[in-house]
Amino acid sequence: MNIQVKIDDGTLGWPENGPYDVILVTAGAPTIPEPLLEQLKPGGRFVIPVGGGISQDLIRIRKSPEGEVSREVLEHVRFVPLIGKEGWKE
Repeated sequence: MNIQVKIDDGTLGWPENGPYDVILVTAGAPTIPEPLLEQLKPGGRFVIPVGGGISQDLIRIRKSPEGEVSREVLEHVRFVPLIGKEGWKE
């Protein structure tokens, strides 16, 4: 098993190790962080709660092998706020 840990602003991802097959965010974001979307590999999936501070929509994003992005709402949810440059301001 190969595990690497980085303590930093998670809204910016980890471009040095990308692109990624799957990105899973477990905090509610006001919008989809563009840096994370850019780090998603063609053919990859990205799940993130997006919306207001009280509730969000759990969104599944798929990037086709050609790089086309589609979005689908899976469920209405409530997560803690995502903070950082691309998240909620502290």
